[in-house]
Amino acid sequence: MAEIINLRMARKARARRIAQTQAEAARAKHGQTKATRTATQQTSARIARIVDGAKLAGDNGETD
Repeated sequence: MAEIINLRMARKARARRIAQTQAEAARAKHGQTKATRTATQQTSARIARIVDGAKLAGDNGETD
């Protein structure tokens, strides 16, 4: 026979898991020092500049 589960408890457990993953993401985002945050922003800006510089002239994603 199949195992009988309490749907209310299953819903609450699922909500707890979702809340926990969101909390982990928020801690990672907001739990950084200013120096770390600045370094991360500078790194992503540098990568964006490199990618933009590597694009071909006139390459705007259109096809004939």
